[in-house]
Amino acid sequence: MLANITSGAVLGIEAYRVDVEVDLGRGMMTFSVVGLPAGAVCESRTRVKSALDNCGYGFPQRRVTVNLAPGHIRKQGTAFDLPIALGILAADGKIPPDALEDTLVVGELSLDGRVRAVRGVLPLAAHAARLGARRILVPADNGGEAAVVEGLDVRAVDHLVEAVEALAEGQSLPVASPPPDEPPELDCPLDMTDVRGQGQARRALEIAAAGGHNLLFIGPPGAGKTMLARRLPTIVPPMNFAERLDCSTIASISGLLRPDAPLVCHRPFRAPHHSVSDAALIGGGPQARPGEVSLAHHGVLFLDELPEFRRNALESLRQPLEDGEVVVARAQATLCYPARFMLVASMNPCPCGYHGHPRQACECHPIAVRTYRNRISGPLLDRFDLHVGVDPVDPAALHFAPPGEASSVIRDRVLQARARQRTRLEDTGLACNAHMRSREIAAHCALDDTSRRLLMTAMERLALSARAHDRILKVARTIADLADSPRITTGHIAEAIQYRQLDRAEP
Repeated sequence: MLANITSGAVLGIEAYRVDVEVDLGRGMMTFSVVGLPAGAVCESRTRVKSALDNCGYGFPQRRVTVNLAPGHIRKQGTAFDLPIALGILAADGKIPPDALEDTLVVGELSLDGRVRAVRGVLPLAAHAARLGARRILVPADNGGEAAVVEGLDVRAVDHLVEAVEALAEGQSLPVASPPPDEPPELDCPLDMTDVRGQGQARRALEIAAAGGHNLLFIGPPGAGKTMLARRLPTIVPPMNFAERLDCSTIASISGLLRPDAPLVCHRPFRAPHHSVSDAALIGGGPQARPGEVSLAHHGVLFLDELPEFRRNALESLRQPLEDGEVVVARAQATLCYPARFMLVASMNPCPCGYHGHPRQACECHPIAVRTYRNRISGPLLDRFDLHVGVDPVDPAALHFAPPGEASSVIRDRVLQARARQRTRLEDTGLACNAHMRSREIAAHCALDDTSRRLLMTAMERLALSARAHDRILKVARTIADLADSPRITTGHIAEAIQYRQLDRAEP
């Protein structure tokens, strides 16, 4: 007898046909899996056989052949366990073959028949809907994320027995419910009121949040660079549903979604250690997984102690910062992952950290300072919209200075600025000023003669590139939005220029 059933790849980029053949003749029992299976798929033979035996169905005492088509693509992961088990039962006559018609099945089996969660169910469900499947059978812990996809009947199952009884007797399995559309309020113990002093850094953080700009903090140890960066999520705008779905898809592929939170609620904040590898940062590896830049999609990627990162890893950031995506090319497949994120980084001004400190002398030789700063290439520095010096806080300010504005107050101004940007960029599909291209810059960043002369003078004296020219205009447009100004004025240009001078200072 022959039965087939639709399953899916762990990455959610393909849908496969699982063909199961049970030889009706007498002979030695064999269980073969073909179709270029990886190690985890080959091991499914043991899991499936044990699950069928322990659930009381028994394994057919005949030759069983499982073909995973198409045969030229390597199959990876444990998501094929449940479809293989159901295919064997259907081929053995214990499940009506039409019970699984137009149904995609995915899930890992434990030895006792329990159905365990797998990664990548959200993109699998979306792909099943595009292929015309009317129903998808998933593990109970993956039900919430699969139910996000509209137009698909999502059924959740806890145990193999539950699935078999429902399919054999025509009963319905529990319907998975999607999470609420509105994300809960951000419950974060961090707040901008914790920051004392640092007026310029606070202002730069607000501009970065309002326009989605990249930001670099440079200052001595203990000045508050990391403290400021970790409070950025408290002032950025909330994600809309489309952005939540994008982030949830990437998190599902990476296995980071929790059963109690099947949809990402808040903007990601990723802070990898400086020892991160190129593949972990950008994406790749044996299975071409998303990297930190994709996990930070629609959110913030924070690189603390920027010069300590590997040069190759840092240089690999240049392309996703420009294109908003990462192309991972491997011999078996080429994958494109989204990577539209805000890059926030911090660094010391010199190896000892005290170059330019008002109260502590720097012991570094000028050549050592220059060598340390040269760990960050000019092209990468050019991609930071804001270069901000963070000076040490006056000791008196720590005790007597009044607390600054709360994150909620700053966030209100950021939301108003983003609303103006959405109205202006509505027809372009862009989210914020930092994403504007040459056409939008020409249309929305017009300057008067005085502002144009100021910008041209700054470019000549600071030896700024054409990329820096465009980024100054984008930052000035954001500053104008925060001031509710329809046009960019000389003051807006002047403030944007001052955020490009720090990296040009000589040690």
